[in-house]
Amino acid sequence: MTRTPLLALAVVGALALAGCSGSDSSGGDGSAGGTGPTATGSPYLPVPDGVELTAPGSQLSVGDTAVVAYHPRQDQVGALDITVTDLERAPIKAFSAWQLSDAQKKSNAYYVRADVENVGDTDLGGRPVPLYVVNDDNVLLEPTPFTSSFKPCPSTPFPKKFGPGADAKVCLVYLAPDHGQLEAVSFRPDETFNPITWTGDVAKYEAPKPSGKPSSKPSSKPTGKPTKKPGQQKQQ
Repeated sequence: MTRTPLLALAVVGALALAGCSGSDSSGGDGSAGGTGPTATGSPYLPVPDGVELTAPGSQLSVGDTAVVAYHPRQDQVGALDITVTDLERAPIKAFSAWQLSDAQKKSNAYYVRADVENVGDTDLGGRPVPLYVVNDDNVLLEPTPFTSSFKPCPSTPFPKKFGPGADAKVCLVYLAPDHGQLEAVSFRPDETFNPITWTGDVAKYEAPKPSGKPSSKPSSKPTGKPTKKPGQQKQQ
């Protein structure tokens, strides 16, 4: 099987984020939890009636829900209900099927899992999930995308159709350079936005155990399909 290059880690800037220091197993302000979601007095972007946006700058804990709005395109407004459910640290050897650069081999890998619902009027199909992580250098990191299957954490955009009312469980991969630590998950659609952050304990990734017992009788017919080679990935 031909190994394909893992897409380069994208770093979108060293940004000073309030309350984002401390270890990767505690809250961003040095405590174990956040302040909880608070609704804004008036929405910072136009959203459907009944949608109450979480106040920018809210510091949340893993398990909390935020309702956010952003511009997926300049002429569109998307609104999402996001619950960050799990933070996991994965071994870099999990990416052995991909060609890693020397810098990527020195990264710490993290999986961020979230439940997301489209509570706006815009179809967000195929758009990136607007979540980032903050490392211990206060650098905002984009998720690392995959163009071929990665079962432990697919790290893909929203499904092709993700219209109003649609929901999905997502998992995103982040590589923190120089063995960096995950300090917080951040919703920060642009540099002027006061970020909404989630902090919590980072668990060690545990691969799911196979379910069921193998058949005691050999099958006379082959099961499953031949493994496909991963597609060539595009470099960013």
